[in-house]
Amino acid sequence: MPAHFFNARPNRPAYNLFMLDLNLIQQIIIMAPPLLLAITLHEVAHGWVALRCGDTTAKAQGRLSLNPLRHIDPIGTVLVPGLLAVFGGFIFGWAKPVPVNYGRLRQPKRDMALVALAGPLSNLLMALGWALVTLAGQTLHGPLPWLGLPLMAMGVAGIDVNVMLGVLNLVPIPPLDGSRVLAGALPNRAGQIMAQIEPYGLVILVVLLMSGVLNLMPIVNAIRHVILTVFFS
Repeated sequence: MPAHFFNARPNRPAYNLFMLDLNLIQQIIIMAPPLLLAITLHEVAHGWVALRCGDTTAKAQGRLSLNPLRHIDPIGTVLVPGLLAVFGGFIFGWAKPVPVNYGRLRQPKRDMALVALAGPLSNLLMALGWALVTLAGQTLHGPLPWLGLPLMAMGVAGIDVNVMLGVLNLVPIPPLDGSRVLAGALPNRAGQIMAQIEPYGLVILVVLLMSGVLNLMPIVNAIRHVILTVFFS
């Protein structure tokens, strides 16, 4: 495997699609499955846990489907994360939020925190799944390089995308999942304050990321390093 393509050290990128001499279309083909699955399954996880906790809203609206078309937001699911993935930067995006009826949950405060936590946990599981894809690509690279190299590229991209989205969503800024997890552990007054901040949450998040005040890459790199070390050391 080319050293410039795959590197488990936490202070360097794990992959670089440009070094594979891929054109824009090829890069999009490599990045599309990890991005779509990361965001789609994240939302399905929310709905599935909500169902287990007593709320059938997501199921009734057909949002437990693995069909990406039921979850895609053209800007948040395709345009924003796609551009960030191709041109570099911290990858984030969003889908159509899965509806959750707070009042239908058996233990609303606790269950809402569990529903929120399910999204980032699904991203962690997907990152491990993409590590297996990368391992398969590495195995096939010798006898079938035409198949092995794309699988490696897609697999490591899947690790990166899912770790980034998982870490980002745990930030306690509404409407990110971390704010709902935190609200489940704090007095009700804290949840009310977060609800007031939510309309401005995305703007606050973008400003913090763009200014460098919120730097999540050390955490992302540490988690990615652990995954790559476990599978490839």
